[in-house]
Amino acid sequence: MSLIAICVLVGHFILLLVLSLFGLHRLSMVFRRHKYRDKKPQITQKFDTLPSITVQIPLYNERLVAKRIVDAVADFDYPQDKLQIQIVDDSNDSTSDVIAERVGYHQQRGINIDHVQRTNRHGYKAGALKDAMETATGEFIAIFDADFLPEPDLLKNNIHYFYEDDIAMVQFRWEHLNKASSELTQTQAIMLDAHFSLEQQVRSASNKLFNFNGTAGIWRTKAIVDSGHWSADTLTEDLDLSYRAQLKGWRMLYLNDVGCAGEIPADINAFKSQQHRWAKGGVEVMLKMLPKVWCSSLPLKTKVEASFHLSNNLAYLIMLIDTLVFLIPTLWIRQAYDLYDVLWLDLPLLFLASASHLIYLFYGQVALGHSKLRAALRLPRLMLLGIQLATNNAKAGYEALRGERSEFVRTPKSGELVEGDEQQLSHTPTPETKAAKSNILSAKLYRAVAPRGALFEFAVAVVYGFVLIWAIANDHWFMAPFLLLLLLGFLTTSIHSMRSYQNHQQE
Repeated sequence: MSLIAICVLVGHFILLLVLSLFGLHRLSMVFRRHKYRDKKPQITQKFDTLPSITVQIPLYNERLVAKRIVDAVADFDYPQDKLQIQIVDDSNDSTSDVIAERVGYHQQRGINIDHVQRTNRHGYKAGALKDAMETATGEFIAIFDADFLPEPDLLKNNIHYFYEDDIAMVQFRWEHLNKASSELTQTQAIMLDAHFSLEQQVRSASNKLFNFNGTAGIWRTKAIVDSGHWSADTLTEDLDLSYRAQLKGWRMLYLNDVGCAGEIPADINAFKSQQHRWAKGGVEVMLKMLPKVWCSSLPLKTKVEASFHLSNNLAYLIMLIDTLVFLIPTLWIRQAYDLYDVLWLDLPLLFLASASHLIYLFYGQVALGHSKLRAALRLPRLMLLGIQLATNNAKAGYEALRGERSEFVRTPKSGELVEGDEQQLSHTPTPETKAAKSNILSAKLYRAVAPRGALFEFAVAVVYGFVLIWAIANDHWFMAPFLLLLLLGFLTTSIHSMRSYQNHQQE
């Protein structure tokens, strides 16, 4: 066997082994969830006098949801002399007019609400939050993205978790306003549910490092400042600040039993844009914070968990490299050197890498008491979605490793609330919330980002189409299902991206 062939086979198995380790880590979340499922943060004592809170709503060109969120936070059931609301607006369209009208209305009602505007988008969301802090008066900062709908009693019921003065942040579990909107939103909901009900719950309950999710949470103002404040040197300022705060000795809590509903991207291009930002920002924070984690005095288990946490987005890049660079040559090598029966080890590794992730997603639904049958039926679509995100998120990871900076791209919101999702929420939507469905008619105002990788994804699909035909013709049946899944994944994401973009262009 030639040296090149050996290197190809070794490279293939090394990458598969790494993917399997990521899969095993996901699987460990399922087992650890059983250990920590009953361990929940407790309110040890309540404030005699409620502390002051500043509510910050960072937004940029969110006309379709601006009125809804302003009205929602203005209805917080919290002492008015202890509540300050800042609508942190970087918009350069008619969103600012909508906000100005609603802020003026609520000011006349006696609500302490301000329309905080900047003349530039320096630092994007992180910069906006940092600048708004200059006029924030609250001992605590509650942050909600424009597409979220917090319940009126959310602050009053949960501020008491901060009675212990070393608590920096409390994160609420995301619920989904438009989960029933489409197959895409239903699949995304399962992905997010697993992140919250398994990852966030396990890490928080086991005293491992975890993160603020950028919205639906409350921070102690002192902790933000003490940890170095908001920083725009990564695309995930929330993850960055979370790690800096915990390395400073601050504790954070995750409340799995307290939900706050937000909107899921209903458009494939909007979803891919959001995932690109999250994946790239995650790798940027990995490069920035992981060396500091390993140089700290944290326990070894905490450091290992943090390593998986911060590097998990690189799995997409590893998967793409393996499938595009190593997989196809290994098929030829098997045949040329008659190694078909010897190199069967990649099958269990492939199964471990993929099945572990699917089990993790399935148990995310089980942990929330959702239908097991419905979750099981969604597994093929979830696997397909993982492949559909491969090039998008791999590109994000590659850009981050290269140090390539990019703009903070907002995720378009529709303001849509689907009737079938009302029963999923822990609160009853108001008439105004239900009426917000009509805003979807104006969604063309905010078009999703053009699918720059769609043609590449289509080309990859064509390649795997030929490889699948070759594998079948040469009786490599054991690889046929995997190749077929790759073909369908790359083909469908390419078609959906281009079709979605064309539909927006025609509106």
